[in-house]
Amino acid sequence: MRNAAILLLCTSLLTCLPASGQKAALFGGYQLTRLDFGGPLGGTFTLNGWNASLTGGLAPFFGITADFSGAYKSGSKLHTYTFGPEVRAHIAGFRPFAHALVGGGTSDGPVSNGAQNGVVMFYGGGLDVKAAPFASVRLGQFDWMVTHWNGFTNKSSFRYSAGLVLTF
Repeated sequence: MRNAAILLLCTSLLTCLPASGQKAALFGGYQLTRLDFGGPLGGTFTLNGWNASLTGGLAPFFGITADFSGAYKSGSKLHTYTFGPEVRAHIAGFRPFAHALVGGGTSDGPVSNGAQNGVVMFYGGGLDVKAAPFASVRLGQFDWMVTHWNGFTNKSSFRYSAGLVLTF
């Protein structure tokens, strides 16, 4: 009963927030992923692909992000699907943000020595610059990428993304 009362109170408070904080942002663009398999697998790989995300604003400074991406090179492919919180600021047409995203991924081809599924985490942030009332340009999103495939954890990879952000 107490948990239900707390949930009702939190829901009521969130619905009272100004509408400007409850926007959604849709991002789509290019990504460059650098995988570094220093340990037993060895080698580094640079892959190119796409990145898309949807962020639902719960407050002017906080939202929840769903992020999906695909990166490819010479028969190798890496797809990720991650979710998590995002904090942001709005400063004179600029919107710096930071996020911590956790989810899964699949890789196939030479980059992973066959098909594999695993855990993927992105910790990072970036900067959006307002271009129109409903659109921004993501100048850069930099993510430290942590993967866990078949008992091996890789903490040396990163992802860069850039593209267009639509707000509605």
